[in-house]
Amino acid sequence: MTDPILYSFRRCPYAIRARLALAVSGTAVEHREVRLRDKPAEMLAASPKGTVPVLVLPDGRVIDESIDIMRWALARSDPEGWLAGDDAELIAANDGPFKAHLDRYKYPERFAADEVDHRAAGLAMLQGLEKLLGERAYLGGERFGLTDAAILPFVRQFAAVDREWFAAQDVARVQGWLAAFVGSGLFDGVMVVREVWRSE
Repeated sequence: MTDPILYSFRRCPYAIRARLALAVSGTAVEHREVRLRDKPAEMLAASPKGTVPVLVLPDGRVIDESIDIMRWALARSDPEGWLAGDDAELIAANDGPFKAHLDRYKYPERFAADEVDHRAAGLAMLQGLEKLLGERAYLGGERFGLTDAAILPFVRQFAAVDREWFAAQDVARVQGWLAAFVGSGLFDGVMVVREVWRSE
């Protein structure tokens, strides 16, 4: 049996979180790094919506939602107990409202948006995470788990828009949680630079 094929883009937060779960579950994949402005025909044939990540299983089934890839990988093998920390409601808030504010803060010209308003709305949501991290060690409980891995890549992207501004905000627990993640071997392992894949 061949390994599943993963179409991915290094900096995409959706792809990052899928790679995190695949890595921690020990799932071997054939990694195909893509250039989003030049998507390979094989990826578009598997998933016409044209977004990463896309996981093509050996039996031909396709999983093209990052959270579904995470849960699929962890259902197969979950050595660190990530599924115990699966807060679907918190992940949905990240993937819906927080991502919308992040996009409009990062790309205001694309959305004809006021980035200051969306930055403030995003920060308000991070203050909710700050409160949670005051009650427990991680978003899903006392151990790093699925919810942390699903949300952290987006918080990383939010923080990177204006690092100086983010560092000055009163969200010390979120900042520490993010710094520990970015400094981890797991994160380093899924962020290695790869050559863009091309079909023969």
